[in-house]
Amino acid sequence: MSERAVYASRRVLSDAPFLAAAQGRTPRRRPVWFMRQAGRSLPEYREIRAGIGMLESCFDPALVCEITMQPVRRHGVDAAILFSDIVVPLKAAGIDLDIVAGTGPVIAKPVRSAADVTALPRLVPEEVGAVEQAVQLLTAELGSTPLIGFAGAPFTLASYLVEGGPSRNHERTKALMHSDPKTWHALLGSLADTTITFLQTQLRAGVDAVQLFDSWAGALSLADYRDFVLPHSERVFAELESAKVPRIHFGVGTGELLGVMGEAGADVVGVDWRIPLDVAARRVGPGKALQGNLDPAVLFAGPSAVEKQVRRIAREADAAIAAGAAGHIFNLGHGVLPDTDPGVLTEVVELVHSL
Repeated sequence: MSERAVYASRRVLSDAPFLAAAQGRTPRRRPVWFMRQAGRSLPEYREIRAGIGMLESCFDPALVCEITMQPVRRHGVDAAILFSDIVVPLKAAGIDLDIVAGTGPVIAKPVRSAADVTALPRLVPEEVGAVEQAVQLLTAELGSTPLIGFAGAPFTLASYLVEGGPSRNHERTKALMHSDPKTWHALLGSLADTTITFLQTQLRAGVDAVQLFDSWAGALSLADYRDFVLPHSERVFAELESAKVPRIHFGVGTGELLGVMGEAGADVVGVDWRIPLDVAARRVGPGKALQGNLDPAVLFAGPSAVEKQVRRIAREADAAIAAGAAGHIFNLGHGVLPDTDPGVLTEVVELVHSL
């Protein structure tokens, strides 16, 4: 069976507000979901994850299904996002890494040379069979709610591999990029292959949209992004085009990169909280939907402040659509913070749906 035929067997969710907004149609209500909506802000998540490591959780299909469903049940969001982590495909391929509490992904042997890049293992779909099974469980349980699959973008994965873990300045990453462009592009080419394989596996299993997280792209200048990152993100999006599902591109601190990120091939561009959506629409250019962009910290400010900011973002989103954006999906400008009151998230969903 061809890849296109496999993709064609996906659920038909023509009335889903999230998909309508992402595809430039008029949704029956303003759609909303939250990055990191499944996770530490939910007591039911903390209970079910007790004593189970993060990576172990990501390879347990039943657990992934339950965790992914939790915010859908609690908040009534318009999309679920697969519970996983951007380093899951690296771990599955055989790279020695762990997610350390309070730190993040830590790489046992950082990638610093051409030989290191050559030695990187390649992901094969069977190695993420547990993720495929989780998607199949979810599509059977979600009913009319779309499921978003995701992966880390090549640059962000590279930054973890080169630095050995999270980095404030990305000095080793930028040094490799500029001192040895050949090795750099070989590294990102390898990681693009891994990202494509991981997302295609999710698409074959039935996800209804995909999001590419380039979490650290905001550390780059416009010139560096265009020269060293854009070609690889473009290839990822191009390889997913035949699935005919919305493709979302998101990064943090990327206000100055929104135009070029819009060129990479996504249908929806995520916007963090630093610039208004109508300004983002002009930077991205017409024909793309936008996603965002409430500051996650505002959720701690009390009901009146939260309502004021939600309404402001809705107005800016309407202005963005008037300026040529194809649609708007309400979200945060980054992920839900761990100490967020889940009741506030539910109230935001109800408010967004009323606007």
